[in-house]
Amino acid sequence: MRQSERQREPVWQREPGCRGRPGSHRGRRHGRHRAVRVALRPAARGAAAALVGVGGALLAWVFTASGIAEPLPAGLGPCVPGTCPAAYPDPHNGPVLGRDNGINVFVGGDYAVRQAAAEAEGRVVVLGNFDMAKGVGVPPVYSVGVVGTGSRVPPDNGSAFLRVGGAVRVAAGQRLVAEEGTVRGSVAYAGGSSGTVSPAGAHDKHAVASYRGLREELTSVSSCYAYDRGMPRGATGVAVNQGDKTVFTGDGTSALQVFNVGFDLTAVGGGPQSLAFERIPAGATVLVNLTNPPDGDTRTVNTLPGKVVGVQREKLLWNFPDAKDVRLVGTGQLDGAVLIGRASSATRVTLPSLNGRFFTAGSLIHESGGGGGSQAFHAYPFEGSLPDCGAGAPRASFSQDDDAKAPRAPAPLSGPGPLPGPATRPGTGDRVTGDGHELARSGPPMSPTMAMGTGLVATGSGLALLVLYRSRTMR
Repeated sequence: MRQSERQREPVWQREPGCRGRPGSHRGRRHGRHRAVRVALRPAARGAAAALVGVGGALLAWVFTASGIAEPLPAGLGPCVPGTCPAAYPDPHNGPVLGRDNGINVFVGGDYAVRQAAAEAEGRVVVLGNFDMAKGVGVPPVYSVGVVGTGSRVPPDNGSAFLRVGGAVRVAAGQRLVAEEGTVRGSVAYAGGSSGTVSPAGAHDKHAVASYRGLREELTSVSSCYAYDRGMPRGATGVAVNQGDKTVFTGDGTSALQVFNVGFDLTAVGGGPQSLAFERIPAGATVLVNLTNPPDGDTRTVNTLPGKVVGVQREKLLWNFPDAKDVRLVGTGQLDGAVLIGRASSATRVTLPSLNGRFFTAGSLIHESGGGGGSQAFHAYPFEGSLPDCGAGAPRASFSQDDDAKAPRAPAPLSGPGPLPGPATRPGTGDRVTGDGHELARSGPPMSPTMAMGTGLVATGSGLALLVLYRSRTMR
């Protein structure tokens, strides 16, 4: 057939797949199919758009409703395998339950052990010096990494239970211990060393190289958690000091419960009190910002015996964004993680035990105060989701004594004798092997709500793609 004749053919003869004249059975059938296909195209596009829209809405709802934001910087907080236990019991002296390579205690300044303080469970990182000079007539040992009573989840064997950026100094007749039975770690330090460390410490010029930036990050996020664009972060609940206890009452619905507290958690006259939370949804993160009055630099928590009730320990964060003098004292344990943001701060911990992560940009004095001994840090993860502060979080602004220099701890660190220069243990100063994976750089485990939302979004997107594919193949 010539081209001119082809051009004069009726359109129905040139339609692909058409093999009949109009009015014939094939022609009528093709016409009906083509009409259906033409009608399906707008419907398919509409269905696809609807599914994508619903998927996006679901994802937005999941992130909003579940309060998903950010963990602490560099993934600090959650357990880092090791072998993370499915659940953490209260402090006990039973067998080891697992292994956690996450940092449990981080100190941006100096770490001083005084009086009858006993132990710090989990991995400990100190950017400044570690100085141990306990009192007379008390047990002469301070344990790091693994302890007699705690969560019983130490770091992996062979890894550095304690990393120090400055010097390690242990008073004569005393011992710094990083082992118990078959659990055996090490102590790595970049500066000098004196005194008895068991197992023997190792000089490592890179001991804290991976952690130098954490101090500034902690200062930044601590301020961001408490203040949003210079104003106090929006609270979801209220805290009322009733004298014998402070009660934190949430809104009963928000996945992130925020309390702004401008007073000490003490009884009248500074005495101890209990702490209780009410109307906190199951699984909610609780952020308590203990801010300072305009004319003060000190914040105190004074505990009575008994647990902090009404909140999940692994979801609770006590944040001190601007206190220069933090005092965690009392006769009872304190549950939850602690964050102290001010680089020039000094925190004195004399309460029997702190059950949770402890991160300070400043210095730490672990001591027993006027009470009994055996004060301890116990290793429990923080698994909450906090406000997203991101890379652009504003830096806190303090007086000019807060500068970029590494802070020095107050007088208790002076101790007897000068710090030695070179390491007393022979070594090359090469990197200590066996760990270096303490920074998870990941968030807490995916919640069931988020997992469900992600599944729904994936299903909706898949259906949308299928509808689009089918609409194209039916043309």
